[in-house]
Amino acid sequence: MIDLPDSAYIHIPFCRRRCFYCDFPISVIGNKTEPSQYSPIETYVEWLVQEIALTPNLGKSLKTVFFGGGTPSLLPVKELSRILETLEKKFGFSQGAEISLEIDPGTFTTEKLRSYQRLGVNRVSLGAQAFQDEILQTCGRSHSVEDIWQAVKSLEEVGFANFSLDLISGLPYQSLQQWEESLLEAIKINPKHLSCYDLVLEAVTPFGKRYQAGEFPLPTDDHSAQMYRLAQEKLTQAGYQHYEISNYALNGYQCQHNRVYWENRSYYAFGMGAASYLQGSRYNRPRTRVDYYEYVAGLKNTQDQARSSLNTEQDYLLETLMLGLRLSEGVSLSLLSYRFGEEIVSRLFSLLLPYQDQGWVIISDEKVCLSDPEGFLFSNVVLTSIFEKFM
Repeated sequence: MIDLPDSAYIHIPFCRRRCFYCDFPISVIGNKTEPSQYSPIETYVEWLVQEIALTPNLGKSLKTVFFGGGTPSLLPVKELSRILETLEKKFGFSQGAEISLEIDPGTFTTEKLRSYQRLGVNRVSLGAQAFQDEILQTCGRSHSVEDIWQAVKSLEEVGFANFSLDLISGLPYQSLQQWEESLLEAIKINPKHLSCYDLVLEAVTPFGKRYQAGEFPLPTDDHSAQMYRLAQEKLTQAGYQHYEISNYALNGYQCQHNRVYWENRSYYAFGMGAASYLQGSRYNRPRTRVDYYEYVAGLKNTQDQARSSLNTEQDYLLETLMLGLRLSEGVSLSLLSYRFGEEIVSRLFSLLLPYQDQGWVIISDEKVCLSDPEGFLFSNVVLTSIFEKFM
């Protein structure tokens, strides 16, 4: 069965500053720059729409579009309009398509939100991260707690019902009490969706160079586990479904675009550093603007998306398990058996039985999934065993 893409990720790399935990491909424009007067944004969008126009349409209209970054809310309205017009002309949008855009406090106005909404954006993800100014400053964030509340006020004024809120746990000097305060403030706002990420130390970031995992001022592993359990407890009690390891949603508000990734389905991706997954191959774009522009220029001449890697059958199996087990419903055993054979399912059963005895894995006739919260919390242990077994 051919998996035709009906989703697109768009990378907008511009940020006010680089947060101390971030290793994403971004371009810093500073706090004093007015994005509408910043010519590199216009230049970037010019190359971006060229890449979209040069990409073959594989046959399906887009059901989801996700603008990530970077800080997509720094995009001037006219530039967002140009990107969406190019996508619609090239691929078309399905009726009711989910069009998501990441926004940061302090980078948009109420009128700008209204303009985004008129263009078709119907879901936004607000990067709050924490509700303590001292923690935001420690992370190098460009906004304050007051900016978060102003952003929420703007969302309410515009009537943006479908919005998500991002929080990060395990930050330097962050106490369990502060984490609980952030969770309760988020619940008070009542977004339709919440993402709660645990800090990951990347070697090239300021945090990665400054701190060691599990050592003060970072929390211990036990402390981080307490934070995870606390989020699960507070958010599920507040009516949120814990549908993915790091994500919670009210009924009917799961992120449809991100489910494309977790279900290991094909998708387009455009922009600096973006990675698409098409017809069994992954295509990685360069992580700097200059190299990205050269890459797009090369597409004009060759119509060939270079820098690709073909998935083997083994790759596909491991990715299906690694991504699918992030979801609360887990992985369908009948689909695994159909796609990879009974022997693979039998080997998986024997591998996972000890984890079932520990209460981390749930195996039924229909599916295999991780328990909540303990299975999710120890997912890396389970997945490492799977990789060791099937590599």
